[in-house]
Amino acid sequence: MIRIRRAEERGVGQRIWLKSYHTFSFGEYLDPQQMRFGPLRVLNDDLVAPGAGFPTHPHRDAEVITYVLRGVVEHRDSEGNHGTIQPFEIQRMRAGRGIAHSEFNPSETEPLHLLQIWILPERTGLTPGYAQKRFDPEARHGRFLPVLTPTGEGETLDIAQDATMRVARLDPGQTADHLVEEGRGVYLHVATGAVTLNGQPMKAGDGARVTGEALRVEGGETSELVLLDVTLSGSWAELEGRTE
Repeated sequence: MIRIRRAEERGVGQRIWLKSYHTFSFGEYLDPQQMRFGPLRVLNDDLVAPGAGFPTHPHRDAEVITYVLRGVVEHRDSEGNHGTIQPFEIQRMRAGRGIAHSEFNPSETEPLHLLQIWILPERTGLTPGYAQKRFDPEARHGRFLPVLTPTGEGETLDIAQDATMRVARLDPGQTADHLVEEGRGVYLHVATGAVTLNGQPMKAGDGARVTGEALRVEGGETSELVLLDVTLSGSWAELEGRTE
């Protein structure tokens, strides 16, 4: 089953310096049918103005993933960490029992475009921490490259949940496949460009929940894709927009 949610159906949060598109309920945007997909709780598509950003704010009990599409993020946290995230770098912040951090666009001229993803962990109260890695941009060309896995296998970062994040870049006519196993679901987000998913057209900002069938994605124009493969079994069961 494939259920596509169009970019214009998402929630929108807007400030002078920020435009944020919410796939799931977040902040002032509340939709009982869009609370989560298994442990996938947040997928925000953020556009941040030059010299602006998110002041220090707390998180807890979430695996917070930052993926920069354009620009640079400068971050600081209550543990004394300070650094930047650039395009095709993945940062996983383990909020655990509690952490406070800030995220800013340090450029005075260039806007920042990033995805922020929250996945709820298998256990609460974990020790806060970071992991960050830059991947070879060519490694995701024409395929779904794993960047986060439960065990941190291979070149991937680890995540405290039965979930895998993959990214891909497809040129026109290129295809990439992914098999959705029983008891699992995939959320496919089109970050940029346009593709077809099993023959159905999708554009930038569109997302699709997929269960019970394999995916074939074909580039209609040069496109950036994020694929989140999560468990839907047990307490995470969520089908047709309903939660236990």
